[in-house]
Amino acid sequence: MAEEVLKPETTPEENLVEESKPKKATVTKKAGKQSAKALREAEELEKKEARKVEAQAHEEAQPKPKQKPRVKQYSKNQKANRELVDKTKLYALDEAIELLPKLSRTKFDATAELHIALGIDPRQADQQFRNSVVLPAGTGKAVRVAVLADAKLSAAAAQAGADVTDSEQLMADIAKGTFDFDILVATPDQMANLGRFAKTLGPKGLMPSPKSGTVTADPAKAVTEIKKGRLDLKNDANGIVHVAIGKLSFKSADLNANARAVLETINQNRPTGVKGTYVKSVYATATMSPSVRIDYSTAVK
Repeated sequence: MAEEVLKPETTPEENLVEESKPKKATVTKKAGKQSAKALREAEELEKKEARKVEAQAHEEAQPKPKQKPRVKQYSKNQKANRELVDKTKLYALDEAIELLPKLSRTKFDATAELHIALGIDPRQADQQFRNSVVLPAGTGKAVRVAVLADAKLSAAAAQAGADVTDSEQLMADIAKGTFDFDILVATPDQMANLGRFAKTLGPKGLMPSPKSGTVTADPAKAVTEIKKGRLDLKNDANGIVHVAIGKLSFKSADLNANARAVLETINQNRPTGVKGTYVKSVYATATMSPSVRIDYSTAVK
């Protein structure tokens, strides 16, 4: 039978000495690179990257869809029309105007248009183009003109052909959101009354402006010009001026005169901040018809 080994009993003095010794502090590790949490996160990240690589490889292995050909399919009429235009040629203005009716196959009276690309930076204030022009042969479109002025000037505007001249009724209609007019002409002293409607008229392009000639002390003259065919010219965000110069039912001489008036106005009102080439290109076209590039030097003096 094995003898039991008895541990020696400690004396009270030894117990006191043992308790007086400094005990080792238990250190709790914070969540770090070697912690269980960090390991789990690293494992999840690794799995995520593996799934991403697998998905990318699967996508690359899939057959790519065939791209549609960039060549547009034209109808027989469109092909015939396009064959009449030499894309490598610069047409004289007279020649281009004569060609427009031959290119149109619409069943309605198409609109003749000019598109002028200017060498301007539309983001710069000193390179903005805005002006007005009176088309000698008119626009071929009926325009309703409203006039906001005192009684005497309103009566003169009515004789000139204004459609709406009752200022009180006009203000009441604007307040209701009713706009029975295409252009609004006002005298300078009446602009204060229109101030509260700026957010309504502005987005619709109906707010009178001195630059467009619709804020004037002589509204009768403005109405006469508008009825004859005055247009506001303004570049878009890409620096291009788009303008309708009449209908294809106009005589070629009338369309020619309107086009020259537009191009001469653009030529004579070059913005001060423009450097280098001012007019990059000029194209004439009609509704739903191919365009014809015009030699700008043949259109201005």
